[in-house]
Amino acid sequence: MSGIIGKKVGMTSMFDAEGRNLACTVIEASVNVVTQIKTIESDGYVAVQLGFGEAKEKHTTKALMGHFKKAGTTPKKKLVEFREFNQSVSLGDTVDVSIFEDGDFVDVIGKSKGKGFQGVVKRYGFSGVGGQTHGQHNRARHPGSIGACSFPSRVFKGTRMAGRTGNDRVKVQNLRVLKVMPEHNLLIVSGSIPGAKNSIVIIEK
Repeated sequence: MSGIIGKKVGMTSMFDAEGRNLACTVIEASVNVVTQIKTIESDGYVAVQLGFGEAKEKHTTKALMGHFKKAGTTPKKKLVEFREFNQSVSLGDTVDVSIFEDGDFVDVIGKSKGKGFQGVVKRYGFSGVGGQTHGQHNRARHPGSIGACSFPSRVFKGTRMAGRTGNDRVKVQNLRVLKVMPEHNLLIVSGSIPGAKNSIVIIEK
């Protein structure tokens, strides 16, 4: 499984060969640098570590500075490991969007937009308690009963309640690559992907 690290640019639409208008997302995946190659002998498993995005030296620890210096590259903002990389690479090599082809299916991982603390209606789609008849007062968007009476005398773990919503790692699978633009380091995939504009995403092949 190979992949690349990119940045979500935004959404647009394009027409396919049959004239259908397809919603799609534009991902900017500028050059990724191979910062480490892990082997069974040294690390116990096989993986390729890629670095993406420029980081300032003053915000980088000395340990990481040595890590990047060994790969012969500048400090990177994001490091991601890919198991069983499909192409042969060496330390310091670069990887770009040309590893993908039109029509490929990819999985995209990103961090969803944070919604803050939300109630059960927004968080889980509850209907609320209902109208204001029969003594219901200011209960329209409340969860209602959350547990039983004398048995089991507790609220079960995992009961859906109000809480922090969003800001989670989300993977969207089987998105089709509609167009690869290596000259602009752009990748256009079908549908939507998690995250806000300019957020970091991981594209797995």
